[in-house]
Amino acid sequence: MDAPDYDGRIFRPVGNPPNAPTGRYHQNGKLIWADFGGGKLHFGRLVGTCDASGTITATYCQLATDGSVTAGEVTSVPDYDDSGTLTLTEHWRRLDGSTGISVIEEVDSSLAPPSPESLTG
Repeated sequence: MDAPDYDGRIFRPVGNPPNAPTGRYHQNGKLIWADFGGGKLHFGRLVGTCDASGTITATYCQLATDGSVTAGEVTSVPDYDDSGTLTLTEHWRRLDGSTGISVIEEVDSSLAPPSPESLTG
């Protein structure tokens, strides 16, 4: 599998559940960053790097609608499902020590998150 180019791709949790957070990814060479929001998140940011296989190693910080802030690190491994949709299996660890695995999938650009500049506080 060739490493994907993440620039401009939109990701949501697998199955595209309603009111799920959505992320817009950007890439410049090995540099990766993403803005995400929706559902219970005002917005979040992810910054990191991508290796030759397309695996992303990054840190993230997110602000929930209840005012709580969560931060941590994530390693996201790319794959394609049976229909050819790009997925990322995210192995995350928060600063509070909690860990988990999430899977997100590429979705149509019409589901892109709102710009952080459009938020009001």
